[in-house]
Amino acid sequence: MPEPATRARRTGHPGYSETLPREPESAARARHLVRAALSAWDLSDLADDGALIVSELVTNAVQHARRNSIRVVIDRPDLVRVRIGVVDFSKARPERKVPGLGDEGGRGLALVEELAEVWGTEPLPWGKRVWAELRGKAHG
Repeated sequence: MPEPATRARRTGHPGYSETLPREPESAARARHLVRAALSAWDLSDLADDGALIVSELVTNAVQHARRNSIRVVIDRPDLVRVRIGVVDFSKARPERKVPGLGDEGGRGLALVEELAEVWGTEPLPWGKRVWAELRGKAHG
């Protein structure tokens, strides 16, 4: 019998991704996707933080990106790390702002920075990926 042409990732888990419309309602769908991925990977302890992070990243993309869609990507680089990313068609890098007391917005990236182990931005030829990593507990 021939050997399969595809190989599983080292962790044995696929990533999760979905293209969503660039509209505020997509944050709810993105939260659902993050919770589904983390549940499948037995990392539900990260679900609340992951849902908050993806909400902030999607909201940022909805407010500042161009075109009609964004892409949410959840990967598992290793057994206890999860990377949540939002890809959009704007090359403008997000800037962490210091909001005033009366400002309603401007706290999203500060929240991401607080919750994530690390976060960043990767430029793409046609836009960017903003991502954040969470680290769970080792199971076994």
